[in-house]
Amino acid sequence: MTPGAPSHPRYNRVLLKLSGEVLSGGRGFGIETAAVDGIARQVADGYALGVQLALVVGGGNIIRGSQASRDGAERAVADYMGMLATLINALALQQALERIGLDTRLQSAITVQSVAEMFIRRRAIRHLEKGRIVILAAGTGNPYFSTDTASVLRALELGADALLKATKVDGVYDKDPMAHPEAKKYDSLTYDQAIEQQLAVMDQTAFTMCREHSLPIVVFALNEPSAIRRALLGEPIGTTVGGQSNG
Repeated sequence: MTPGAPSHPRYNRVLLKLSGEVLSGGRGFGIETAAVDGIARQVADGYALGVQLALVVGGGNIIRGSQASRDGAERAVADYMGMLATLINALALQQALERIGLDTRLQSAITVQSVAEMFIRRRAIRHLEKGRIVILAAGTGNPYFSTDTASVLRALELGADALLKATKVDGVYDKDPMAHPEAKKYDSLTYDQAIEQQLAVMDQTAFTMCREHSLPIVVFALNEPSAIRRALLGEPIGTTVGGQSNG
């Protein structure tokens, strides 16, 4: 912990969105067991603060529905393929969390009763209240919606205090920092700034929903030491999106 940093969590209940790419480690594709185990340890570190945690994981390390659609797949079918990819990642994450002694429940927005419960809002909230980590898979269960939008929707449904988005990038930039070394990183942004500048860290629907319901977003790099714990404590990390423009 940073000297002088808060010792109590800033939030009571949080939705943590994990990009699928973080599960691939250095491979860039697929699932790397060491990477998933590292994520599980970080989640456990944050959970130890007493915060109620719901997780949404993307599927970009396996397939992206939007890319599959551009490659010729029917868009709805491509999106369902992406939903199934998130379920695969969710199962890997659930196993890693349970290996270190955490109690979890996996809920899916599409019916896969052999491996997951159906998403039921009241049941998910009850799991959180009992101290279980709830992993939410298959997006919204509908094509044409990103996992970012699904994350915001679930955060609102579950009454989360904030949406934390853990990625491979250490915050929000004015342009792609991988392609543009001169890109500027923001410490904080209003919802309007994020929408008007069409910043690609989340889609516009997700940003707009957050603005309408005043749901703060914290975007940070998962590979930073104790990143999830620091975000839950409210320490300065990554980029915070929230608040309104002054006029």
